[in-house]
Amino acid sequence: MARQSIAGGYARPWWAIVTGVAAGLLGLGLLGLGAWLLLLGGSPYYAAAGLLLLSAGILIVLGRPAGIWLYAILLVATVLWSLYEVGLDGWALIPRLVAPAVLGIWLFSPLVAGRLRISRQSTVWPCYAAMAACAILIGLVFLAGYRITERRTTEAAAASPNPTVEIAAGDDDGVAPENWNFYGRTPAGDRYSPLDRITPENVSHLTQAWSFSTGDVPKEGENSNGREFSFEATPIKVGDSLYFCTPHRDVVALDATTGKQKWRYSPGGDMSKNVYQACRGVSYFEAPQTSCPHRIISTASDLPRLFALDAETGKPCETFGSNGQVDLREHMGPVPPGFHFISSPPMVVNGKIILGGWVYDNQTVGEPSGVVRAFDAVSGAPAWSWDIGKTPANRKLAADETYTRGTPNGWGVYTADPGLNLVYVPLGSPTPDYFGGERRPFDEAYSSSLVALDITTGAERWHFQTVHHDLWDFDLPVGPALVDLPDRNGSVVPALIQTTKQGELFVLDRLNGQPVFPVEEKPVPGGDIPGERYSPTQPFSTGMPSLRAPKLTEKDMWGATPIDQLFCRIEFRRMHDEGLFTPPGLKPTIGWPAFDGTSDWYGATVDPARRIMYINTTFMPFKLRMLPYGKALEKGLFQAWSGWNEPYPQPPFKNNPQHGTPFSIVVEPWLSLLEIPCVKPPWGQMQAIDLGSHKILWQRPLGTTRDMGPFGLRLPVGLPTGVFSMGGSIATKSGLLFIGATTDQYIRALDAKSGKTLWSDHLPAGGNATPLTYLGRDGRQYVVIAAGGHGGLRSRNGDRIVAFALPQQ
Repeated sequence: MARQSIAGGYARPWWAIVTGVAAGLLGLGLLGLGAWLLLLGGSPYYAAAGLLLLSAGILIVLGRPAGIWLYAILLVATVLWSLYEVGLDGWALIPRLVAPAVLGIWLFSPLVAGRLRISRQSTVWPCYAAMAACAILIGLVFLAGYRITERRTTEAAAASPNPTVEIAAGDDDGVAPENWNFYGRTPAGDRYSPLDRITPENVSHLTQAWSFSTGDVPKEGENSNGREFSFEATPIKVGDSLYFCTPHRDVVALDATTGKQKWRYSPGGDMSKNVYQACRGVSYFEAPQTSCPHRIISTASDLPRLFALDAETGKPCETFGSNGQVDLREHMGPVPPGFHFISSPPMVVNGKIILGGWVYDNQTVGEPSGVVRAFDAVSGAPAWSWDIGKTPANRKLAADETYTRGTPNGWGVYTADPGLNLVYVPLGSPTPDYFGGERRPFDEAYSSSLVALDITTGAERWHFQTVHHDLWDFDLPVGPALVDLPDRNGSVVPALIQTTKQGELFVLDRLNGQPVFPVEEKPVPGGDIPGERYSPTQPFSTGMPSLRAPKLTEKDMWGATPIDQLFCRIEFRRMHDEGLFTPPGLKPTIGWPAFDGTSDWYGATVDPARRIMYINTTFMPFKLRMLPYGKALEKGLFQAWSGWNEPYPQPPFKNNPQHGTPFSIVVEPWLSLLEIPCVKPPWGQMQAIDLGSHKILWQRPLGTTRDMGPFGLRLPVGLPTGVFSMGGSIATKSGLLFIGATTDQYIRALDAKSGKTLWSDHLPAGGNATPLTYLGRDGRQYVVIAAGGHGGLRSRNGDRIVAFALPQQ
C-alpha cells in the first residue's frame, strides 16, 4: 500500500523530486542563454522554452501533474518550431528534437508521471503511450535523416543533364596501362587509369590481397599541441614494384603483387622540430646509360635535402649530387630546423627535378623563400631557379646572393605538360598569411596564383591569380588537372582545371592561362584592421559550379543537444560573417571555408575519356580572431622572438604569432560544447561535374559518423551524414571511383555514373591518402591505399599499406 503524504496525495519518490529540480535548472539555463540570444537578435524559441521548462520543473517538484502536461505542450511546440525552421531535414532535427524526446520518455514514464497521477485512472497505459510517442518521434527524426540523404542524391541526379558522350581519349597517356608512374599516374595529374578488370558488376567481390606495416607511427608529442602526423602517401608503381615514403621520410620498395618488402632507405636526421610530419610520395626517373639507370627521387625533412636512390637496390645513386644527395639550403639564408621542407613529391619531367617547398606558416615575416627550383635529374646539378623577387625571376644567382625571403611558396603536387614543356606551379601566399599590410608588389602579383614555367629554363610563360591580397590562407594546395575540352565555340582547347580552397573551379587554357569559361570580378567585404589593405573585388569562376556551401544562417547551427546548439547560435550571432572573403578582424570571424578549404591538397580527379571531373569536398567551420601582437604576448599565446640570430621558440604550436607584424591570429575549429561541428550536416560530399555542360551530374554525402563522436570518442557505428575528408579519389575506364579520405576509415568504390557506393571496406586506420590502381604480375588489378591517419583530421593513426584485388580464378 502506497504511503500517503500530509496533503493526502501519494508520496513522491526522491527521483521525481530530483527530476523536477534538474528540469527546472535546465529550464533556467535555457531561459538565461535564450534571453542572451534574443538580445543578440536570435530566435525567441529558447527563452520561451526555458521559461516553460523551468515552470514544469517547479510544478514537478511540488507534485503537480500540470508539470507533466506543461512539458507535453513544450514538446509539441518544439516539434512545430523545428519543422518551421528546417522542415523534414532529419539531421538538422536531431539537436532540436532527440534530447527533448529522450527527456520526455523519462518524464512521461510511470516512475515520474505515474507518481504524479497525470491520469485519474489507476492504469499506467497513458504513460506508456506518451513514452511510445516520444520513441516514435526519435525514430522518425533518424528516418528523416536517412531520407534527406537519399533525397539530396536523387534531386541532384534528376536536375542534371545526361553525361557527355565518351570520346576516344585517356588510354594513350604515355604511361603503360599497368603502371602508376606519378602521384596522379601521369604528369597531367588526372588520376585516371585505363584499367577495366574491376568493374561495377564485380567490384563487390574485392577482398584484401595483402597489407604491409611500415612500423612508422607517431612519436611522443607528434600528434598534439598543434603538431600533425599524417600518412598521406600515394605509392607509385613502376614495373613490379611499389615505391612510397613514410611520414618520417623512410623510402620503401614493395613487391607490387605480394606486398613483401624489397628494400628500405632511411635518410635519418633529427625531425623533432618539425610541426608537420608527412610525405605524399616519391618520384621516378630513368637515366639510361648511367650507373643508376632507374631512380627514385625523394627528399628529407630534418634539413631540406634532395636525394636519388637506385630503384632496384635502394642505395644512393653516387653520381647524383654529392654521394646521392643535394643540399637544398644553398642560397636560402637562415633555415631553422622545421622551417622548410618538401611535403609533396618533386615533379620529374623532361630531365628536370622541379620542386618548391613547405614553410612554417604564420610564424614570422622573412621566412625561407618560396623559390621554385629545378635540378638536372641525372647529375643533381642546379638547372634554374624561379624567384619572383629577382629580375628576371629565373636569373642565376651570384655566389653570395640569397633567394628573396618570405615569397609565396608552392608546396602542393605540381603537374606538367611534357609536350608543351610546361610545369604548372600552385602558389600560396607570403607568410604570414593573415596580415598583408606590408607585402611587396611582387608578393601581391603572385600570391595564390597558378604559374606556368618553362621546364628547360624556368622562364615564366604566364600566371593567373585566384585570390587578390589573400588574407585567408587560400593558397593553391595542388596543381591543376590537365584535360582537352571544348570551349564556348566548340573548338577543342588544351585546358586545365584548377581547384581552390574557396570552392572555385578555374578552367584555363594551359597554353596562355586565359579563362576557357567565364571568370568575373565581384565586390567583396572590407575589414577594419589598422594598417591592412583590402582588395575590393575577387575573381569568381561564373562559368563553373561553385563547390562551397551556402552562406551560414542561424538555422544552420548544429550540436548534439538543444544546449549545444544554443551555444553555437550565440557564438554565431556574436561573430562577424559577411560570407566568403569576410576578412579576419578583431571581432571573431567565421571561416567558411577556412585554411583547410572546401578542397585541399588532394584536388580533383578527371576522366579524360568522358570529360567528367570528380571531387570530394569538406565543410568545416573555423573561428578566426586577430589580436594585437603585444596583447597576444601578454596572454601567453606564444613566446617573444627577436630574429634569426636566436633559436626559434618551441610549443605551443597551435597559435599563429606572426612575428614582425602588428597582429597575431588564433585560428581554431568552430565546435560545440561536445566538440561537435557547429554547423549541420552534410560535412562532406562527393560530386561529379560534366566538363562539357559545366553542370553537376550528381552529388552525394560522403562518409558516416563512425569512428568519430563527442570528445574524440570513436563510435563503432555511424550515421550517413557525410563527413570530413582528406585524400583524393581515382577513376577507372570501367566506370569506377575509388576513395578513402573520410574519418570513418572506409575505402569505397563508387559508381561513376551515379555516385552510389558499390563496395566498401573498413581500414585499420584513417585512409587519408589518395589510392592508386595497377596490374600485378598475376594479371589481377590491385587497388592500394595508405591507411595511417591524419593528425589534423584526428582520424586513427596507423602504419599500413593495404591492397585489394578480386579473388584469383
